[in-house]
Amino acid sequence: MKKILLTGESLDLNQIWAVADQQAVVELSAEALKKINASRSYIEGRIKEDEVIYGVNTGFGAFSSVRISDKDIVQLQKNLIRSHACGVGKPFTPRETRAIMCLRANALSRGHSGIRPLVIEKILEFLNNDILPVIPSQGSVGASGDLAPLAHLALAIIGEGQVWKGRDQVSVTEVLKEKGVEPLELQFKEGLSMINGCQVMTAVGLMGTFEAIRLLKLMDVAGALSLEALRGSRKAFDPLISATRLHPGEAKTAHNMRVILGETSPIAESHENCSRVQDAYSLRCIPAVHGAAKDAMNQTLKTLTIEANSSTDNPLVFSEEGKILSCGNFHGEPVACALDFSAIAMSAPGSISKSRIALLINPAMSELPAFLAPHGGLNSGHMIVQVAAAALVSENKILSHPASVDSIPTSADKEDHVSMGTIASRKFRQVVKNAEHIVAMEFLSACQAIDLLAPIKPSGVLLDIYDRIRKEVPFAEHDRVFSEDIQKIKKMIRSNELLHIVESKTGELKW
Repeated sequence: MKKILLTGESLDLNQIWAVADQQAVVELSAEALKKINASRSYIEGRIKEDEVIYGVNTGFGAFSSVRISDKDIVQLQKNLIRSHACGVGKPFTPRETRAIMCLRANALSRGHSGIRPLVIEKILEFLNNDILPVIPSQGSVGASGDLAPLAHLALAIIGEGQVWKGRDQVSVTEVLKEKGVEPLELQFKEGLSMINGCQVMTAVGLMGTFEAIRLLKLMDVAGALSLEALRGSRKAFDPLISATRLHPGEAKTAHNMRVILGETSPIAESHENCSRVQDAYSLRCIPAVHGAAKDAMNQTLKTLTIEANSSTDNPLVFSEEGKILSCGNFHGEPVACALDFSAIAMSAPGSISKSRIALLINPAMSELPAFLAPHGGLNSGHMIVQVAAAALVSENKILSHPASVDSIPTSADKEDHVSMGTIASRKFRQVVKNAEHIVAMEFLSACQAIDLLAPIKPSGVLLDIYDRIRKEVPFAEHDRVFSEDIQKIKKMIRSNELLHIVESKTGELKW
């Protein structure tokens, strides 16, 4: 199994996905260990001088002016975790939880938190042994970090709360006993350091980003198959066009369309001398719309990668400079804005995909049987496939309302501006899932339309995609439960199978 060494500075999307997908184990690097020890030694020295330090020997938030006695500073940390573990709602998935744990350990590895290395090593021990805290998804406003969800993570690490056992939620003590793992005994500042930060919103956002990147490539494939089924033109993807408008995503999308479609096909040759002058926007504007989403996701990935390798504790310890500084690095606004942008960006190609389904089922546009039903009237064909896609598109419009423009005062107005970044991450995640279903629907309708053009077919990699889908989803001569077909195609999307078919012939598609 792949091994990833945490330095606090170099974690990337593919590594995080590998950890989340249980393809890698994580260890603390010697470089990080040196920085962590220096940070802990420095803060220990300051405490010995009886200095007042926020979160070490004071209360939290609006209680920051309350001095805590030396005999209670360890209990203070336990109380913090217990009191803040008040999340509600459906838990984050095990995959998301692994990513959260990895990011939290990485942030602490930077050596600005004043904690013992044991804290990070214990998080990694839980992670590598697949002892995953049950983390409710609701309850974070995204400033002072993801306090409630990270408190649930910390709760399990100290031997309280619940963890996953298969699909069940069980007491952590039961699983620790089974696996021979000891819980963490907190010392001063360590509870606070475990819950200050934006790792929940960032992890969920990165998981969504990974899936969005894969989906953006497959949106190009689905668009190309629909273009063939609608007997559209390849001219809109000429490199001369994108060279006049220098958005990188547009050129990348046009490139993808050219390599997916190839120079020609039996379908293309069948309408070579047709009277159409130009195609509908949902075909002709694929480079502009898909490309805009690609550019947005590239910017989001840049922001989230920076965040994944940042220090978000409060206060921050700078041992070399001799400073302990209170700050607001835990505020999730950079992540919140990026993920709101991502939700908007992924809604657009989902919407244009639905528009192509609408073209396919409309005989005035496709010159095919209405709703792609060979025996219309008795059969409704893909009528409600398009309706279901429209429902998802409209749901994505609602989910694209930005969370980051909202704020609400908390903690007796001490924490009077918050980011709502975790809400932004959850919305973005759902937009991507909805878009996956829309693209599965487009593949379903495009394949049905290809059959109605028989005996002429597409060629190259599109024929391979059509053949793979047809192995499990046959032509619909009569109505059937199309929901089952959609789920089968979605499974092919999520397994990377369809993308692998394409990239094994075309090379890696651009995004």
